[in-house]
Amino acid sequence: MGDFNLALLIVAIVVCVIVFIFNLYLLVNYQHPDDANQAYLPKCVVVLGLSIAAISILMLPADVANRQACRHAIYNGACNLTLPMKELWLAVYIVDAILVFFVIPFAMFYYEGDQDKTMWKRMKSSLLWVISTAVVCALLLGILYGLLGKVDFTVRHLSSSTQAFPSSWDFSNSQQCVGTGAKQCSAYSANASSETTWTMRTTFPEYVVALATIVGSVLFTIFGGVGIACLPLGLITSFIRRPKAVITRSQYIKEATELAKKARDLKKAADALHQEERSGSKGRKWRKNVKSVEKELLLLEEDVKALEEMYPQGEQAEATWAFTILGYLAKLVLGVLGLIVSVAWIAHIVIYLLIDPPLSSFLNEVFIKLDDIWGLLGTVAFAVFCFYLLVSVIAGAMMIGLKLVFITIHPMKWGATLMNSFLFNVGLILLCSISVIQFCATAFAYYAQATAAQEIFGHTLQSLRGIKYLYKYNVFQIGFIILAGLTFVYYAAFGWRRKKPSGRFQLST
Repeated sequence: MGDFNLALLIVAIVVCVIVFIFNLYLLVNYQHPDDANQAYLPKCVVVLGLSIAAISILMLPADVANRQACRHAIYNGACNLTLPMKELWLAVYIVDAILVFFVIPFAMFYYEGDQDKTMWKRMKSSLLWVISTAVVCALLLGILYGLLGKVDFTVRHLSSSTQAFPSSWDFSNSQQCVGTGAKQCSAYSANASSETTWTMRTTFPEYVVALATIVGSVLFTIFGGVGIACLPLGLITSFIRRPKAVITRSQYIKEATELAKKARDLKKAADALHQEERSGSKGRKWRKNVKSVEKELLLLEEDVKALEEMYPQGEQAEATWAFTILGYLAKLVLGVLGLIVSVAWIAHIVIYLLIDPPLSSFLNEVFIKLDDIWGLLGTVAFAVFCFYLLVSVIAGAMMIGLKLVFITIHPMKWGATLMNSFLFNVGLILLCSISVIQFCATAFAYYAQATAAQEIFGHTLQSLRGIKYLYKYNVFQIGFIILAGLTFVYYAAFGWRRKKPSGRFQLST
C-alpha cells in the first residue's frame, strides 16, 4: 500500500511540473509583442495563477485516489502514509485568495500605471492601493468571522437502556438488536424532538475559503450560466457565418477602405481620451467612452480578421483558404462536442441536484464506470467537465462584456494578449476555480464521497451561519440553469443573424 501512495505522490509531482510548463507555453505564445522581454512581474503572477487554478481542479480526482489508497489496507497505519489533502486544499485556496485579492491587483495597478512615472513611483502607487484593500478586507473578514464564523450542525440526541452482554449473537429480521423482542434499535426509534443544533466555531482559513467561494459563486453563476450556452453555440454560429467563397479584389478594396476610415475614427477618439486622462478629467463619462472604444476596437479587429479570411493573399493563398475552411470545420466539431457536454451538465444539475430525491446519480455513475474500465478514464472525464466550466466562465465574461458597456473587455488572443488582460482573466479563473471545485464536489458527491474536499466544501460550507441557506435552497444552481436557458433562447432568436456594420464611431458627449 505504501508503494501505491508513493506512486500517487510521484504522479502529483509530475502533473504539477507539466502544468507549469504548459502555462509557460501559453504565456509565451499568447503575450503581445509589446510585452516581450519586459513586464516580468505580471508574467510570473500569470504563470503562478494559472498553475494554481489548474492544480486545484486536478486535486479533486487526486483526493478521490488518495481516499482509495488505504481502503484495503491490512495494517492500521496505512492511512497515515497518504497525502494530507485537507491541509493541501486549505494551502492552495489561501494562496488563491492572496493572489486574487492582493497580488493580481498590485500587478495590474503596476502594469497600467502611467508609463511616464518612474518604476518606484508606480510601485508606491500600486502598493498604496493594495495596502488599502488589505486593511479593508482584514477588518471586514475579522468582523464577519467574529460575528458569523460558526457552523450549525443539526444532530439528534440518542439514548438507550443497557443490556447484559449476551453469550451468543443471534440476529434476524425479527431480532435486529440486542434485547429480547427488540425489532428496532433505539437510534431508529428516537422521536423528532431529539433533534438539536450543535454549534462550533470554524477555523479562520476555512472561513476565508468559504467567503471566497461565495464571491466566486456569484460570478460563476452569472458568467458560467451564460458561457455554458454561448460557448458551444458561438462555435456553431461561427461555422454557419463562415465565408462561403473568396471575394473579388474590388470588394476587398471597398471593405478595406471602410475599415481604414473606422480605424482613423477610433485613433482620434483614443487620442482625445488620452489627452483627457493627462489633464486629469477622468469622470464617469470618460470611463464610459473608454469602454466604448475598447468594444469598438475589438469589433474592428474581428472585422479585419474576417476580411483577411475572405481575401487570402500571397503565394500560398489557396493553402491559406483551405486551412481557413478546416478551421471552421474544427469549430463545428468542437461546438457539437461542447453542446453535448453543456446539455449533459444541465441535465445532471436538474436530475441530481435540483430534484429531491435525485432521479439518478447520472455522471457520477459514468465516471465510476470509466474508472472501472481504466483507472484514469474517470479522472480525465472529470477534469474535462471541470475545465469546461472554467472555459465557459471566460466565454460568458466575453459575451456579457460585449453586450454591457460598463464591463471591461479583456480578450485572450494568440500572440496579441496584453498583460492586463492576462491578469484579469487569471484573476477571474482563480476566483471561479474555488466555486467550480465546490460545484463539482456537490454535483459529483457520490463520486467524491468521503474526501477532504467533501469535508471542506460539503459539511462546513453548507452549515456555515449566514451562508448555508444559499446552498440549502440551491440558489446558485437555479440561477445557473435560468441564465443558461435564457442564453439558449437568445441564440435561438437572435444568435444566428449576421452582424450588421456599426457605422461611424463617435464618443458620447
